[in-house]
Amino acid sequence: MALRGLWRYKSAMTAKVLTEVLQRVETWPQEDQEALAEYAREIEARRTGLYRLTDDERAAIKKARESKLIPDEEMGAYWKRHGVT
Repeated sequence: MALRGLWRYKSAMTAKVLTEVLQRVETWPQEDQEALAEYAREIEARRTGLYRLTDDERAAIKKARESKLIPDEEMGAYWKRHGVT
């Protein structure tokens, strides 16, 4: 029973700390906000097994696919091996 109460206390404290930090994040420099967002995305991907591309990543992939430096067939095989189709 005591451990359950401790877990609830820690969980509530974690939520409170996260809420407070996230409110302060808005005052951080843009570069730091982006770093935190990227780190959070990596944690979410690790937990869910799904990585969601950003618009910039999606644009870079599109640009790479349209590039004629490597044959389309070779790039297609590369993307398929890495689960990006």
